[in-house]
Amino acid sequence: MKYRLPEIDILKLYNQFDAPMVGMDCGTMCAPHNCNGKPFCCDICEAVPAVYRQEWNYLQSKTDLWHIWGGDECVANPEDPTKLEEDTPENMLLLACLGPQLCQREFRALSCRQFPFFPYIASDGRFLGLTYYWEFEETCWAVSNLGQVTVVYRQEFVQVYDELFAHWPDELDSYALLSEQMRSHYIAQKRRVPILHRNGNNCLLSPKNERMLLVEAGQMPSFGYYKKKE
Repeated sequence: MKYRLPEIDILKLYNQFDAPMVGMDCGTMCAPHNCNGKPFCCDICEAVPAVYRQEWNYLQSKTDLWHIWGGDECVANPEDPTKLEEDTPENMLLLACLGPQLCQREFRALSCRQFPFFPYIASDGRFLGLTYYWEFEETCWAVSNLGQVTVVYRQEFVQVYDELFAHWPDELDSYALLSEQMRSHYIAQKRRVPILHRNGNNCLLSPKNERMLLVEAGQMPSFGYYKKKE
């Protein structure tokens, strides 16, 4: 029996979370570094979007942008569908879209709107703000330019996930687990976790004791193609 979350208004969430992440098309900053010329976040070989089943019900009734991911969309490096599906929460589905050239922005999934960020949940259960999927440090331009993330986007992100967690408390637990994994990763790396705090500050968080150091946006780390010169 499939786990079913309480009903939530997907269109309302989409309308509340529609601000551009930065004041430009950041895909133009990363696409030149991808061998196929696509933004990394829109490349099925780099990231397979996961959506809530309720989202899929809404999307398939409104648009032909999305289809169920079959594991063969990336010709160069096909994923093992069994492994990815096993790692996907029961209340979610893996999808693929028609590609960045045919994107319909009003029908972007929540996972597209939030990328590369996810809600950071402290060990005491508090939703502190935005952090990012560390697997994309080397490829995502936004990760190396956190100071470019708009105030409105940050506010909308927090508002939407506050509402989502109020309706679906288990989702907070899921992100709490991901945040715990991030702390373990950063402890091993001997690095601090970048946080775009919900109060508007920029912080570097100690993964051991979760003490936060307030920093200017320019003090946030940069990586890979986008590494800033010292």
